[in-house]
Amino acid sequence: MHTRRLKALTVLTASCLALVAAAAGACSSAKPGQTQLDVEIFGDMGYRDLYTRYEQSHPGIKIVEHVVSYDDHHKNLQAHLLGGSGTGDIEAIDGGYIAQFRVMADKFVDFRDYGATPGQWLPWKSQQATGANGQLMGLGADVGGLAMCYRRDLFAQAGLPTDRDQVAALWPDWQSYIATGKRFKAGAPDGVAWFDSGSNVFNAIIGQAPVGYTATSNKVVVAENPAVKRAFNLAVEAVQAGESAKLATFSQQWNAGFQRGSFATVACPAWMTDTIKQNAPQTSGKWDIATIPGGSGNWGGSFLTVPKQSKHQKEAAELARYLTAPEQASWIFRTQGHLPSQASLYNDPAVLGNTNAFFNNAPTGQLFTEAAKNLRPQYQGPKDGDIGPLIGLGITRVDKGKQRPAQAWDQVLKDVANATEP
Repeated sequence: MHTRRLKALTVLTASCLALVAAAAGACSSAKPGQTQLDVEIFGDMGYRDLYTRYEQSHPGIKIVEHVVSYDDHHKNLQAHLLGGSGTGDIEAIDGGYIAQFRVMADKFVDFRDYGATPGQWLPWKSQQATGANGQLMGLGADVGGLAMCYRRDLFAQAGLPTDRDQVAALWPDWQSYIATGKRFKAGAPDGVAWFDSGSNVFNAIIGQAPVGYTATSNKVVVAENPAVKRAFNLAVEAVQAGESAKLATFSQQWNAGFQRGSFATVACPAWMTDTIKQNAPQTSGKWDIATIPGGSGNWGGSFLTVPKQSKHQKEAAELARYLTAPEQASWIFRTQGHLPSQASLYNDPAVLGNTNAFFNNAPTGQLFTEAAKNLRPQYQGPKDGDIGPLIGLGITRVDKGKQRPAQAWDQVLKDVANATEP
């Protein structure tokens, strides 16, 4: 739904380093007689070990993963679909963009033709990737069930409780979260903020709303939906209280903020746990996880698709099904934290009982599956992928002192109108 995980990397595996901006498949590492499958993604989805396993059991397949930035990935996919060439064999699509591509469902294979059934995934997850004629154009990879990650050591230094249940009791709602931030600031170490960025607080708040940027009629309702303005106002209130570290999400400064302990809390969809671990491995044991204010919500989540441009549709569809199958999805969650979107796994003891040593043995299986079960699915419109970043930029302008809140909101409305006009 919003900007999701990037590890701030722009790399290609399998010696295709010079091809970040080039069309998929422009280089080949396949041996004679092998079929190369190019997988285009926008962040570390945890698949690399799985590629190796798949290649070992499918010696005729060679998998090459291409990773580019979130925005560039989706823009490139749009351009390649409209241009008629250039897509990968498998293309990841973020939940914030799936509605935009759903209107082009006829340009993707229908996974029902390759044995997939929508009932394998959470109902709302499958619905997001179902075209107007019932085509299942995407397989759910993960969902972004929400929690709150926090630094136990910084809480202790500020005189706040560190036990995760006591911490959750501090913030039953977002107003309480802001109030707790003021308490934290009163005793916090010099230079340590309450949270990373106002835009991320906004993302978490709006991710809990029954209606977000778009009504089910596909009408953009940013201007008239009170939930959007409320989320904006709350984020701005926290920013103006001096609680933000003012770090642009996924920037080098944001990555360094984890390493330096620049902030004490971060809105934490399941995929964020791996981002924190990769950015600051030396902070193991200092972090913990508590329930998010409001109790649940969703931020992010992705799908795997196979464009019809692929010359290897059958092989690509089989690989996509393998990568999103329950066994592999469970493994990815237990090793890298990305929450599965398969409903059956939420009752799996291996998932439910999972804990994360990096986060002080937090019961991540219980925390994130409960958040996902309790969330109210939010309809995604074709323009949502464009709208979210525009609102985030408005909050960032306030965060950086470049605009007053009223000015920023007025510009957000103008920017959204310009981006969504027919």
